[in-house]
Amino acid sequence: MADLLANAPEAAPEPGRARRGLGTFLAAKLGGGLVSLFLVAVLGFFLFRVMPGDPARTMTRGAPVSEDQLVALRARFGLDQPLWKQFLDFLGNLLRGDLGTSYTYSRPVGDLILERLGPTLLLVGTATVLAVVLGLWTGTRAAWRHGSAFDKSSTSIALTLWSVPTFWLGLIVLMVFGVGMGPFPGLFPVGGISSPDVPDGLLPQVLDVAHHLVLPALTMVAVIYAEYLMVMRSSLLEEMGEDYLTTARAKGLREDLVRRRHAVPNALLPTVTLIFLRLGLVVMGAITVETVFSWPGLGLLTFEALRVPDLPLLQGIFIVMAGSVILMNVLADMLYRGLDPRVRES
Repeated sequence: MADLLANAPEAAPEPGRARRGLGTFLAAKLGGGLVSLFLVAVLGFFLFRVMPGDPARTMTRGAPVSEDQLVALRARFGLDQPLWKQFLDFLGNLLRGDLGTSYTYSRPVGDLILERLGPTLLLVGTATVLAVVLGLWTGTRAAWRHGSAFDKSSTSIALTLWSVPTFWLGLIVLMVFGVGMGPFPGLFPVGGISSPDVPDGLLPQVLDVAHHLVLPALTMVAVIYAEYLMVMRSSLLEEMGEDYLTTARAKGLREDLVRRRHAVPNALLPTVTLIFLRLGLVVMGAITVETVFSWPGLGLLTFEALRVPDLPLLQGIFIVMAGSVILMNVLADMLYRGLDPRVRES
């Protein structure tokens, strides 16, 4: 009887208990995300307040204004209030979904962010998808051919591009493929998202935007795809020594099937978190790349706001960027729980 009890299968978890476990997990993750977002809002407010410079004087640079006019301008934007009063007003407006009014553009910050969000999603989203595909494919082949010439060359190239300053690489790409060198003319536009003389019609406009997209997207892919390559390569190398792969080979499966059906799906698990974190940064954009190529997205808007400094605009962009990262981090934890049974059981 004791042996029968010892060898008896474990009882399956009750559905109610599983639902309570999932509910507790979701509540903990969402609660942590809300706390993180509140701390980000507090940090964003005080971080930009310690930046040097007087926004009122910067906005009126080059204009003949008196000290009384500067005082009136500070009062208009609430800069004459005590810091604690400004903070309370900021939190109250934030709870109502009001990110404030831009000093530079005299427009709601939310409207400015929405206007620039589309170009940023187009640029960084395209570059992220291409970098994920290139990095995962290259990392898989490099790990499966560990020590080969392909492994060494692909890893070296990726790490070299990853270590290069983004603005420097962008300038080189702009000079070679945009301006041209010697007898070789430039092939792509050097800035902006569209040409002023593009013909009417959907297809010509789409092709024109795609033409402008090539150089900034190429620069971003070259810089970030090494992350996916190295993580995928490392994960797959760890999986290659597992017993289940030996069992799959013993069943007569070809190496391509062993890699595609067994090794790669398990090696993808650590990459999921990295992909979702990078998707969170899609909203952030790339300040350096967008500035070099004059791409009218959130990155360029951030650079313009830093020059003033435009405090409401900087705070709004900072909160949107941080909120997207926090949201994607929560989604990554939830997806990881669904993909890996070990996380559900812990």
